[in-house]
Amino acid sequence: MNKRSSKQWFRLANNGWAFVLPSIVLFLWLVLWPMISAFLMSLQKGKGTVVEFAGLDNYIRLFQDPVFISSTINTITYFIIQVPVMLVLALIISSILNNPRLKFRGFFRTAIFVPCVTSLVAYSLLFKSMFATDGIINQVLVSLHIVSEPIPWLLETFWAKVVIIFAITWRWTGYNMIFYLSSMQNIDRGVYEAAEIDGAGAWQKFWYITVPLLKPVILLTAIMSTTGTLQLFDEVVNITSGGPANSTMSISQYIYNLSFKYAPDFGYAATVSYAIFIMVAVLSLIQMKVSGDPNDN
Repeated sequence: MNKRSSKQWFRLANNGWAFVLPSIVLFLWLVLWPMISAFLMSLQKGKGTVVEFAGLDNYIRLFQDPVFISSTINTITYFIIQVPVMLVLALIISSILNNPRLKFRGFFRTAIFVPCVTSLVAYSLLFKSMFATDGIINQVLVSLHIVSEPIPWLLETFWAKVVIIFAITWRWTGYNMIFYLSSMQNIDRGVYEAAEIDGAGAWQKFWYITVPLLKPVILLTAIMSTTGTLQLFDEVVNITSGGPANSTMSISQYIYNLSFKYAPDFGYAATVSYAIFIMVAVLSLIQMKVSGDPNDN
């Protein structure tokens, strides 16, 4: 490399760093430093601003805290049931709406996506009203003689969890549908036509062509849905307030209660936050490991 080429290389490198540096500074300031601060806070215990160094006491406390264990079980339950159901529904709906012969495709796509742009608080309160003991859901079920008396949706543990899972699925299915639909539209129609010539039916085309080609997107939506479900907050707070008897409380709601509802215990709240971080990281790694290389179709 001659002297002129060396100067040109360094000039280009400096220009590159000039573009990247603002992002690096923002990342260090707004992401990395808060994470480090939260970890340092998790090593402290006390109420409010009166704290002292506690080492790993807060992390040991996690395994002895019945409310944390209960909220973790609730959150994992939402994850295990809701995420697979939502992703399968999104995949099926997007496959149907990708049919060029389907009429009013634009209307159906918009209608299914609309819940995603609805206010979290507004739609949660709507579901709370709909599934109240005297709400419209019970009125319809009783009038159709499906049930003999109103179901206490929000007063029994099982039904309260059903309502929350249904609400989350209703809101976020359209969001994942958009990812799948946009990816399906990039698949060459000739692949499907060739499969039809070979005698493949709708199910064979979906399972052996669509799903393998969408593998990277399915992995992406699975990780995003996992992260979102483990951070579930608005629906639980606004629909059931974590009740009855903390039986629907999520981990994020417990963090909020520790910080602002109970006597402020920011150190332990930070510890619970790191518990979510660890669960998200572990589950994401498992999903990536199970799916293998997303480019291997």
